[in-house]
Amino acid sequence: MEVRLDLDRVKRKGFSEVIFCERKSDKQLREIAEEIINKRLDTAFSRMDDRQHSAVASLIKDFEYDPVSRVGHTLFGTIEKNGAAVAVVSAGSTDIPAAEEAARIIEFFGSRADRFYDVGVAGIHRLFNVLPEIKKADVVIVAAGMDGALPSVVSGLVSSLVIGLPTSVGYGIAENGMTALRSMLCSCSPGLVAVNIDNGVGAALSALAAARIKTGPET
Repeated sequence: MEVRLDLDRVKRKGFSEVIFCERKSDKQLREIAEEIINKRLDTAFSRMDDRQHSAVASLIKDFEYDPVSRVGHTLFGTIEKNGAAVAVVSAGSTDIPAAEEAARIIEFFGSRADRFYDVGVAGIHRLFNVLPEIKKADVVIVAAGMDGALPSVVSGLVSSLVIGLPTSVGYGIAENGMTALRSMLCSCSPGLVAVNIDNGVGAALSALAAARIKTGPET
């Protein structure tokens, strides 16, 4: 296999390519790792399992991996910190893996991820307890499964862009996240957009791009 990493993505988008690991063989990932080492390109890996982590970490020194989010990343130290802050909110504790995928990617690319987990509409008072802190963020990501109601609620209460992150959590008619996605797409709450089901990486990169527009090029 010939590895064709998108080496110019940093210049075009402000962040490097994120390697999606599902269905990639150890051989493919080792070839990717070798190219990353040659270029010293700080790179994140998503949907990485323990075996894949071992394969990449055997080549890349000080490789970091989080089993909850299944995100791994290099530590070459080429990414500078910036002033952008993204609030990452989850409706329930079962939504945390998707939320953590977003939070880890945000932090990898130099921004701050402020976590507010398990504050769903079934106990709406939990949201109000942390709402003043959420309002301080440049962008807000809200992960929710089941009926997917929380992003609409949050979007109606904050001035910043809210990115809905539907998760494949819930019984029967929740349809592995389809109901949550439809709820977010049908919302009349202003300033709410949605990414694909369980796509924490997409939510994070969209949030980073939006924060850069809001806060200026220095972030």
